[in-house]
Amino acid sequence: MKLQEALDAMKKEFIASKPPEVTSVLLKETEKLVQSGIADRAIKVGETLPEFALPDAKGNLISSKELLAKGPLAISFYRGVW
Repeated sequence: MKLQEALDAMKKEFIASKPPEVTSVLLKETEKLVQSGIADRAIKVGETLPEFALPDAKGNLISSKELLAKGPLAISFYRGVW
């Protein structure tokens, strides 16, 4: 199964499992995001990220520039539990 097919199946299952008033709000807000063009402004595959600094698990600021000086950098975004 291709990624888009899997995502479509997950969306269909989610919508079927929630009350219509909940899915209606979520779908409207998703459409607003699409219409805003935010995805068009996102960094694309192959583009270079700008330099950044983020706190680590202990609150220490970590610089992408410093990490890149040590070698390749892989970044994983975790949305957290909310």
